[in-house]
Amino acid sequence: MSRNPLRILFITGEYPPMQGGVADYTRALARAMVATGQEIGVYTSVQAKPTINDPGIIVFPRREDWGWGLWNDLDAFVADWQPDVIHIQYQTAAFAMHPALNLWAWRPWSQRPRAVTAVTFHDLLVPYLFPKAHWLGLRRWVTWTLARSLDVAITTNPEDTALLRPHVSHVTEIPIGSNIPDNPPPDFEQSAWRQHWGIPEDAALICYFGFLNASKGGEMLVEVLKRLVDRGQNAHLLMIGGRVGASDPTNYAYLQRVEAQIASFGLRERVHWTDHIPANQVSAAFHISDVCLLPYRDGASYRRGSFMAALEHGMAIVTTPPKAPYPDLVHGETVLFAPADDPNAMTEAVEQILTDSALQQRLQTQAKALAKQFGWDAIAAACLRAYGIEPEEHA
Repeated sequence: MSRNPLRILFITGEYPPMQGGVADYTRALARAMVATGQEIGVYTSVQAKPTINDPGIIVFPRREDWGWGLWNDLDAFVADWQPDVIHIQYQTAAFAMHPALNLWAWRPWSQRPRAVTAVTFHDLLVPYLFPKAHWLGLRRWVTWTLARSLDVAITTNPEDTALLRPHVSHVTEIPIGSNIPDNPPPDFEQSAWRQHWGIPEDAALICYFGFLNASKGGEMLVEVLKRLVDRGQNAHLLMIGGRVGASDPTNYAYLQRVEAQIASFGLRERVHWTDHIPANQVSAAFHISDVCLLPYRDGASYRRGSFMAALEHGMAIVTTPPKAPYPDLVHGETVLFAPADDPNAMTEAVEQILTDSALQQRLQTQAKALAKQFGWDAIAAACLRAYGIEPEEHA
């Protein structure tokens, strides 16, 4: 590639101000790429908006849907903009669970673009999105086809790497970073921000960050809160961020189940919702909390932006054991683990942190240290290397 800077096109189903982890990830990576001297374009939904705060990032909000009409439009756009790299940020729900994008580069009659082509898989949990067997087989086929049709396939965690590697030879693992920097408002003061969200100063505050869906264990949050209160703890729960996001239509139904459970347990006065807020206020919400509870049903993972944000903020974290080995996640040192289906064990873990200040401090220190491995400059450099480019040549 002779052009300097490189022209890199990200294709994503969501981009700010749309709410979603892939939207935030794409913007953070785009900013980091601009910092290395690259020119960035973002081909995305019409719901996305360009921002004056991101010079060097050109947003192209072109798609009203991700159906078969995508092929002609994307072909024409690529021919006109002529990127050096085309990098798809892939999450099934963000593309409305339609296979058109998966098959775009695979089409036998298509002209392969004169660019390095790459995909980052943000979520390979196809059984959750397609629980029926015939849909599951089809979704796996189109997912593997997307990976095989491109030059580079990127996963974000060991579980997805193990799932994809038997089907695709060119797999590179690049963990995501935190979409939320540890940067509360300059006038941050804990008691004032607790008051802002109606939380008593002396409450034991558990926080959860991220949208609610069945894979994230929202009902477990309420179960644990109830048990803590029954044990005499003045416990409250802070739900940080938007409730359902922009992409997954199943999230709203699950939110209703969680809200009904809160009401049935009589916990409405103890559950506080920030809804969608700026990043510095998310940071403030972490800093006023005592424990971060992330009861993922499929296990802790570096693909979870909410988990990475909790690490970034040096939180004492209670979560579920990962499905694949994570040598850096050590029970009692980096995090506390509890089984996804055991509310008593999860309650015990949360209460252990609330009553053991030395344990809380150790978990906070180790989480913050681990987060330093996942900076966006390192992620951008790793992506450039995956494209076959040495970052220092274009810095």
